[in-house]
Amino acid sequence: MFALLRTFSLQELLHHPWRTASALLAVVLGVALGFAVHVINASALDEFSRAVRSVQGQPDLELRAMQGALPEQVYGLVAREHRQVARAAPWLEASVQARRAPTADQPAVTLRLLGGDALQFGALAPALMPRLFAGHDRLDLFAPDAVFLNAAALQALDLNESQAVGAQLWWRLPASATGDARAPVAVRVAGTVAASGPPLALMDIGAAQDLLQRWGEISRVDLLLAPGADGQRLLAQLRAAPGWPAGVLASVPGNEQQRVAQMSRAYRVNLTVLALVALFTGAFLVFSVLSLSVARRAPQFALLAVLGLTARQRLALVLAESAVLGLLGSVGGIALGLGLAALALRLLGGDLGGGYFTGVQPALQWSGAGALVFAGLGLASTLAGGWWPARAAQSLPAAATLKGLGALQIPQAGARLPLLLLAASAALAWLPPIAGIPLAAYVSVGLLLLGGMAALPWLLGRLLQRLPEFARQRPLWLLAFERARRMRAGASVAVGGVVASLSLAVALTVMVSSFRGSMAEWLDTALPAPAYVRASGAQGDAGLRDAGLTEAVRALRGVARAQAQRNASLSLASDQPAMALLVRPLQGAQAQALPWLAPPLAVPPGAIGVHVSEAAAQLYGLRPGQRWNALQPAFAQAGAAAPDFFVAGIWRDYVRQFGAVAIDSADYQRLTGDPRVSEIALWPSPNADIAALQAGIQALAPTYGALEWLSSQGLRERSMRIFDRSFAVTYWLQAVAIGIGLFGIAASFSAQVLARRKEFGLLSHLGLTRRQILGVVAGEGAVWSALGAVAGTLLGLGVAVILVHVVNPQSFHWTMELRLPWLHLTLLALAVTAAGTLAAWLAGRAAAGRDAVLAVKEDW
Repeated sequence: MFALLRTFSLQELLHHPWRTASALLAVVLGVALGFAVHVINASALDEFSRAVRSVQGQPDLELRAMQGALPEQVYGLVAREHRQVARAAPWLEASVQARRAPTADQPAVTLRLLGGDALQFGALAPALMPRLFAGHDRLDLFAPDAVFLNAAALQALDLNESQAVGAQLWWRLPASATGDARAPVAVRVAGTVAASGPPLALMDIGAAQDLLQRWGEISRVDLLLAPGADGQRLLAQLRAAPGWPAGVLASVPGNEQQRVAQMSRAYRVNLTVLALVALFTGAFLVFSVLSLSVARRAPQFALLAVLGLTARQRLALVLAESAVLGLLGSVGGIALGLGLAALALRLLGGDLGGGYFTGVQPALQWSGAGALVFAGLGLASTLAGGWWPARAAQSLPAAATLKGLGALQIPQAGARLPLLLLAASAALAWLPPIAGIPLAAYVSVGLLLLGGMAALPWLLGRLLQRLPEFARQRPLWLLAFERARRMRAGASVAVGGVVASLSLAVALTVMVSSFRGSMAEWLDTALPAPAYVRASGAQGDAGLRDAGLTEAVRALRGVARAQAQRNASLSLASDQPAMALLVRPLQGAQAQALPWLAPPLAVPPGAIGVHVSEAAAQLYGLRPGQRWNALQPAFAQAGAAAPDFFVAGIWRDYVRQFGAVAIDSADYQRLTGDPRVSEIALWPSPNADIAALQAGIQALAPTYGALEWLSSQGLRERSMRIFDRSFAVTYWLQAVAIGIGLFGIAASFSAQVLARRKEFGLLSHLGLTRRQILGVVAGEGAVWSALGAVAGTLLGLGVAVILVHVVNPQSFHWTMELRLPWLHLTLLALAVTAAGTLAAWLAGRAAAGRDAVLAVKEDW
């Protein structure tokens, strides 16, 4: 069998390199893209997990506040449980902006400031154990101005270890909770820490509280439990203890990694599924290539059958050809995928444009299990594509074929199977996601494609029932249309891969166009002001400025209106990513509009109105008019009645995948007593001197810290660049689908035309010139390509509906309008039609020569 495969099958595959290359290309790209996405995300997750473990250590439990900071009394209550708690460590976290000089001549670096108990580092987080520079006193561990930097912080500040010894840094600290401005403070570098990850500065927790003016506040408490202690029982006792505050969340180690993995999971799964599109197309191309190859070699299969090759052996022979294609494609795909992954990690980092692993520079992590899985998928796709041609070779009538009376019998499919597949696709499309992944929707897309492909011969037969009027008057066109109508089953094989690739290219085009258009409209509502003022380069609480900044900006000449805004975070469950908390003026004459799905409801007297994004509404089962008591612990105040939160409206948000809550500024300040702001929306006066206004804002920097001016137009352009970067891989996948489709057209029509040498020879004997024969071939190519383009476009629109209205809402929890880029779709269809016509014409030139005339003698 191996010798037969080597001489009979491999010779055939090598004799027609275009056909073989088209199928191999699809398999290689499908395996490579899927494996590259897997390796990139696995490497990024591994690096992120290691960075989190090095900073947070390995506690048994971690206590945090739902919103804001924890009161210091939490640490005292926990520390008293000495029978169940072996060790408790308080931590204070913040963000600061650091410079090597007190002036603003150089850009500031945002550092994560971590204050902790130096006596606890070794037990809970060894990577945070400070390493003093030579000659420094051990008491520097507790000094109020001593800090310890990790390698990323030294690199960001352009310092090496020798330069860092005793170096002085100037910090711009966040505004205090009372809204008072803070002057820069000087600190000195006393040593380093081994923790990996983003830039980090470590100091004693008491010194950090003094610097930040956050006396009596901590960010989290890490617990090591005593042997035999039960964490759930401990939490129950703590919550029942007098003085235990509301809104304390407890999580276990690994939750941070799980939250980030969950946040990026939908993005990763969608990229992987889209990458496997090439494999789906490859299965059809393998089906097309092997079907036409078996048809061309039917006399040879018949001769082998007469010589003793059994039907089962003929089946195994064709499947072996499929396996050879699959193995070659899988090996090439794994090698190419590793190369693509290494290149993407170097150029894009670990997030593929998704923004989930910002600041992480992972090293390539080889995944043997992943390689086997994707290689298996490549092999399975080629075997699936070769199954029906193998069955055709198995059932080939040997004697009749040798007499020229038998041929490859492609079944004339009716409408029952396609309708069943399409009905199953429609039924699965609207099922809920499984474990947060739209698995049913993915299966629905596959069934829709299979149903559309199965319906192709029947549907095209219906379309060709009546000949066009112009074809009746022209014999050559009549010949082309009649052959297309009567041989539609065989021709459907040739255009199957074309329809599959075009439908997926159309679906991706419509999905990206719909999302991009909806994003552009959303930005118009989300950015109502012409300009915005915010802290320059700051992140998190480092970007908070005191409330006096708003009045200072309003007092500038040329300002018609200035509106303070704030961005914070809110956690309602320890196993879920934090939501965004947006503080905006939402009431009165200065109210800011949100992109609401429907007009918001009036807030009942005594209640506090909140507006939730689509993602928050889906994740927490919210609807307008509902009371949301789950927010109460996050804003509870000692001795005060629990606030009554009322869901007034739902708004569309294309940025925050895991939800956002908008609350009125006055309500937030009344609940928290914190007037600090993150940014100021600015409306300049008519005819205002923008340059002078920007200079006036920069003049506020000595008091309020470095500020930057951002125009709404610039923010829109930046947002759309981020969008395009996020969908860069999708654009490449779309280009791959189109490229494979055009390549498949050339290969399929070439194989089909070359198999018709005897027919062309007969036409030559009947008097047709070579030019007329090429006209017939080109006409057939035009007919089939045009019909395939129409079918692929319609099928792609159906897939796009599922992607836009099912997959995206279930994956990312947002909705959008379906937008059809007719010009782009028309150009795609025209390109497919032109490519098919040209491929058929070029193949006809090779098949309609002198060999075609001699081929007729083979039957004499």
